[in-house]
Amino acid sequence: MFLKNTEQRGSGQMKTAAIITARGGSKRIPRKNIKEFCGKPILAYSIEAAIASGVFDTVMVSTDDEEIAEIARKYGAEVPFFRSEKTANDYAVTSDVLLEVLSEYRKRGKHFETVCCIYPTAPFITADRLRSAMELLEETKADSVIPVVRFGFPPQRGVVLEDGYLKFKWPQYRNTRSQDLEPFYHDVGQFYCLNTDSFERQQVLIMEKTVPLVLSETEIQDIDTEEDWELAELKYRLLKENENKNC
Repeated sequence: MFLKNTEQRGSGQMKTAAIITARGGSKRIPRKNIKEFCGKPILAYSIEAAIASGVFDTVMVSTDDEEIAEIARKYGAEVPFFRSEKTANDYAVTSDVLLEVLSEYRKRGKHFETVCCIYPTAPFITADRLRSAMELLEETKADSVIPVVRFGFPPQRGVVLEDGYLKFKWPQYRNTRSQDLEPFYHDVGQFYCLNTDSFERQQVLIMEKTVPLVLSETEIQDIDTEEDWELAELKYRLLKENENKNC
């Protein structure tokens, strides 16, 4: 079982950190990272799951926004420094943010062996799920562990538009039974458990040795539009109702 090591390993070296990425800018859903979701700021779910998992020496929020920082601290996260303009713009990718966070901690004399990047709009994350993922990272000695979900429809049977008409992208699969096609998966956009040395060397989230954690459709929901938000709340309430029935 993966347990948090509360003692530093040598000068400034600690075992693991949860890094929750929550910048202030959001175009499609204004103030998305702190918008109320089923009764509390959506950011709170990621913070509470990380803390409740018991596997992180540090749970921090990377942000450029003072209001987000205040809410993060209210729910128990640290905000030891603010994000730079470079990693707070619309073009910065997650790996840029993580590299900056790790660099800033190193300047303060702290180095983490593993980190878990958690998105702030992922209310379906649970403490158990984070604990399982970190255990898997340690047990497999992988570069990273990433939750994925299987595509509901085989991508090999997908169609594209050519000159206004639908065409099979891969016509060789036109008559292949769905069950005979190789399953495809996609990143669910919730969290990424990373070996820090591997990440700093490769600087990508899906690395050479990435192990999947396969989830079901009921445990995930992209939240990019207001319609996505409403659907996520419906799914979340349904999950909670089912959990209460099984108690």
